[in-house]
Amino acid sequence: MAFKHTQLFLLLLSIASMLALGLGNRGFEKSTKNCNFGFNYTNWPPRHPNPTQSSRRIIVGGATNWRFGFNYTEWARKSAPFFFNDTLVFKFDPPSDNNTHPHSVYLLPNLWSFLRCDLRWAKQVAKTTQGGGEGFEFVLNKWKPYYFACGESNGFHCQSGMKFFVMPFFRWY
Repeated sequence: MAFKHTQLFLLLLSIASMLALGLGNRGFEKSTKNCNFGFNYTNWPPRHPNPTQSSRRIIVGGATNWRFGFNYTEWARKSAPFFFNDTLVFKFDPPSDNNTHPHSVYLLPNLWSFLRCDLRWAKQVAKTTQGGGEGFEFVLNKWKPYYFACGESNGFHCQSGMKFFVMPFFRWY
């Protein structure tokens, strides 16, 4: 039971860290001039978010793509922050005689489902045949947490590390 609490604590700590990183604004530069205690008054008030500024195309898993035996939660942590209108690209081989363990992409509805790899209320966003070629693209177009998992083998792929979450932030200009 303590292990579950530790996982939850680390997950909440990760979310808080991502939130702090995403809300950082270059107008709050550290400066000691004129005893302003690190506050830069030249860029106050902060400017509005720009949701269309330079969206990225991010391949999930980098060069290793969407595959079994890879820790995607760690990948997401290292690849953060993610921003509004970034596109996640899931690349994986379609089922074939050589590939008897295909993958898919599910969007889980909440943190609880994500932690437990409970796919009962999850929505399949990419079938096993959609990851070939240029891959399946998913645009982060809402300000909300997105919980992704592979839904194959009755959740075994998810339980083995094929899951991650992102919380997109607005870019500030």
